[in-house]
Amino acid sequence: MSDQVKMTALKYDSTRPKAKNPIKIMDLSLRDGHQSLFATRGRTEDMIPVAEMMDDIGFWAIETWGGATFDTMHRFLNEDPWERLRTLKRYIKKTPFSMLLRAQNLVGYRNYADDLAFAFVDRAAENGMDVFRTFDALNDYRNFETVVKQIKKSGKHFQGCICYTLTEPRLGGEVYNLDYYIKKAKDLESMGADSICIKDMAGLIAPYDAYALVKALKEAVKAPIHLHSHFTSGMSPMSHLKAIEAGVDIIDTCMTPYAYRTSHAALEPLVMALLGTNRDTGFDIKKLAAINEILEKEILPKYKHLLDDSKVSIIDINVLLHQTPGGMLSNLVNQLREMDALDKIDEVYKELPRVRKDLGQIPLVTPTSQIVGVQTVNNVLHDTPDERYKMITGQVKDLCFGLYGKTAVPINAELQKKALKGYPRGETPITCRPAEVLAPELEKAKAEIGDLAVDFDDLILYAIYPVTGKKFLEWKYGKAEVPASVKPITMEEVKRKDEIIKKAKAGLLVEKKTTAPPKSDRVRTFNVFVDNEHFSVDVDPTGDAPVVSVPKAAAPVAAAAVAAPAAAAPSAAVAAPAAPAVHTGPGTLLLAPMPGMIVKYEKNIGDKVSKGDTIVVLEAMKMENALSAPCDGTIQATNFKSGDNVAKGAALCVIG
Repeated sequence: MSDQVKMTALKYDSTRPKAKNPIKIMDLSLRDGHQSLFATRGRTEDMIPVAEMMDDIGFWAIETWGGATFDTMHRFLNEDPWERLRTLKRYIKKTPFSMLLRAQNLVGYRNYADDLAFAFVDRAAENGMDVFRTFDALNDYRNFETVVKQIKKSGKHFQGCICYTLTEPRLGGEVYNLDYYIKKAKDLESMGADSICIKDMAGLIAPYDAYALVKALKEAVKAPIHLHSHFTSGMSPMSHLKAIEAGVDIIDTCMTPYAYRTSHAALEPLVMALLGTNRDTGFDIKKLAAINEILEKEILPKYKHLLDDSKVSIIDINVLLHQTPGGMLSNLVNQLREMDALDKIDEVYKELPRVRKDLGQIPLVTPTSQIVGVQTVNNVLHDTPDERYKMITGQVKDLCFGLYGKTAVPINAELQKKALKGYPRGETPITCRPAEVLAPELEKAKAEIGDLAVDFDDLILYAIYPVTGKKFLEWKYGKAEVPASVKPITMEEVKRKDEIIKKAKAGLLVEKKTTAPPKSDRVRTFNVFVDNEHFSVDVDPTGDAPVVSVPKAAAPVAAAAVAAPAAAAPSAAVAAPAAPAVHTGPGTLLLAPMPGMIVKYEKNIGDKVSKGDTIVVLEAMKMENALSAPCDGTIQATNFKSGDNVAKGAALCVIG
């Protein structure tokens, strides 16, 4: 009897015969699913309702941590990342936990020192992590050495990744070909990998390439082969089936509500497709349906405001051209929107492959996707016909120096020379393992944060994220008020908003008129120009004295300098926790060329500076931009502090 006839005769329940070689499944809903679809904003409280049900399915592992979760939780959700592990472990007791570890990058965006890397892996294991899916954005396995030692010491599963990328439309070419991936797999096996993952972060692997690659890897190494392929291009379900035919051992999927678009293929269709075959998952489709019911009706409505509903198609075929992972693509779009430059998106698409090639044809995965993406935006917005790479991020400089590792092909020599001019660590790139030039970090971090870090987990969080980590610890221990923006949304609030929208669409909302408060003696009149229209606006400050700011610049500039006339008045007060110096005299303003977060001021009020000196470091899309003095002079005022978010065009300091 053929497999098809057998399958037809089967009852769709959990009593069906066990397959000879069942495909193993890792579920990504609780990490990569919500990271891909709604910016990693999934809260622990919304995972608990389905945790025990998911534990009963029979997954090989459930991905619960790593990637952007550590960053997003403490920065945007006011949640302790370590506590999520401990909490979920109380509900998920049978199924191993998996995390995405960025090798020496840990869960950050640069390589960290060995002492911090050892400590992080040790604490992750102690807090409940079982499988460490470890990757390096450059596939430079020297960056594995430290973390793998600690994974093995902790007695945990080391899954080594090969970041999948292409230089041709399909597998082949001079760089990323079959030989390249086989060599990388053998390198991982020699390091003691318990399993090997093909990490296709942009959904680039074609079905027949998946078959050929899995077949070759199964013949070359003994470790189980795991396929991770995002749905973005629409090919992953087909690639899954061909990989299964070739003998792949483990596949990544998501529960249906967390699947598709830039996430992963859904689990349930795969379960049904393999029903009765020798690769049958053995999963109970009724149990999966029950989980989906809860996710669809009780959880996802809280996050629908974060979903991108601007596209009709769930497939982005353009990913095959620019190769940018979905999460990074949405970040680029949001960044351009905030800078009033969304019309430049097509130029960004054209420039991105050029930047990637200049930077050594690197795979696009965190953090290299951000490095390439942000530099591309900088080039499109700031370059001039006679000068490329006018504004180079700190991370591009680090990459050119070798702090991320060795690139697949050499970095453009001209760009490398320009990036390393005046670089603090030296102008000659290193060739050693990157962490060998990094000083220990934990003792320094301990001295900086002091008693605010109550335990070792707090200290590690601060060491990886000094600015936002400190802010979170202040929230956690009641040292600062928790802003409303990081508090959770309830289903009651969702229903109220939906009702208001429903009334608005029906024309049933009536605007309530309120009596204007009396004007104080602080009222000032400003001329506001919008395109060719002019408005006269009265502004009555309600808080502390305003600080220096300027109207939004008409066009982005790398480090805009604006001469402030005598008795100049700001267009609006800039909200800052600490009252900065107020400047009303003449001077030159250093403006923010893009929205972002202040990492630190390199110069303080009263410091003398020369044109070109770094004044402030601004983080945009998790990449750092050193903004330099546009002129010689003395710092008269600084308007923000570390951790403050600023808009494009905000006056960061005044030089007089």
